[in-house]
Formats: sequence, C-alpha cells, structure tokens
Amino acid sequence: QVQLVESGGGLVQAGGSLRLSCAASGSLFRLYTMGWYRQAPGKQRELVAAITSGGSTNYADSVKGRFTISRENAKNTVYLQVNSLKPEDAAVYYCNAKRPLHDYWGQGTQVTVSS
Repeated sequence: QVQLVESGGGLVQAGGSLRLSCAASGSLFRLYTMGWYRQAPGKQRELVAAITSGGSTNYADSVKGRFTISRENAKNTVYLQVNSLKPEDAAVYYCNAKRPLHDYWGQGTQVTVSS
C-alpha cells in the first residue's frame, strides 16, 4: 500500500504563495506518476498538475505560469509551489499516486485565498 500525507495548506491573501508537500510511503516512489488535484465546494475534483517518474510535467491551463510541481525522490516527496494565488484557487488540494491497479490519495490540505 501507498500512503500519502499532504501538508502546507493555509489561509493566504490574493497574490500570495504557498508550498504544498506530499510525503509518500514505500520504496517505489520514484516509479510513480504523481499529481495534485483540487476540489472546491460543489465542484468536481480537477487535475491541477502532474509529474512523471522522468520529471515531465503538465498543468491545468488555469494555473500555468503560477504553479510548479516538482519531486524529490530521495525524500519520497512531491511539491506544489503555488504563486500569485487567486480566490478561485481556493480548494482542498489532494495528492495522487498513479499505480497500475489503483490510484492512491492523500487526505487533502485546505488552501483558502482571501481577497
């Protein structure tokens, strides 16, 4: 099993920044595609950013140029640097690990953006 624990969320003003972290268990982290998703109240969960085992990244159009996903395999950790935050970025942010038989999810970390 893979366990994921997110941290780093909080309350920030519009234009502010946060660094979200996701710590994963296991010894095969380096092989996983990792992603960050978010879900706002009343909304569907959406992909924000993803990073492959080789370091290739992709982002939702709404966050391009503002968010950066990265990974540190030696620490079994994936990060999401979120800059220039907008009120519409407010959501619970979830870490995801892609596996052949099952996707693993963390508990989420709340990002709140005040205007």
